[in-house]
Amino acid sequence: MTRIYLPSTMSGIRAALDSGQIPVRSGVGFAVTGPLRLEYPDWSEEELEYLAMQDASRASLRLLAAADDGEPPLRVVIAAEVDDSVLTPRPEADRAVVDVRGLVDFGLVAAVHIDGADAGPAVREATAVIDAADLGDHDAEFILGSAEDFDLAWYAPGEIRYFVEEVDRQ
Repeated sequence: MTRIYLPSTMSGIRAALDSGQIPVRSGVGFAVTGPLRLEYPDWSEEELEYLAMQDASRASLRLLAAADDGEPPLRVVIAAEVDDSVLTPRPEADRAVVDVRGLVDFGLVAAVHIDGADAGPAVREATAVIDAADLGDHDAEFILGSAEDFDLAWYAPGEIRYFVEEVDRQ
């Protein structure tokens, strides 16, 4: 079994709760891969997992940039334990990118990581410049860093429905 990190949005987590399946956008997830280990050979597994989750949170920004205006500006990363047979590393794409074949059952979720409301303004700014940052714009990268300075909160799978209901009430 491998821990994967799936970028999502609040709409994505709602869909997963409703269907019991996590939609994997473009089949892309993030995990501790060989290339990531080679890049940071002295790091612990926990530290490498944190980097893979950070890469997934940046991908969540890309999903938010493409979402409609009603999407809350919150990065969402779903951590799940999946069988290795559904994963294929893609080092040509990025250090932690893996192809994920098929849907991921919500029962495999270990945790859901979501921004707190205080990150909203920084996340909104970051979504506006994510493409420029990817293309090497240093000012855009600085703005992205401001959003990434906010740690994602951890929620157990059984708690996430209550969090979504609270967000929907606001």
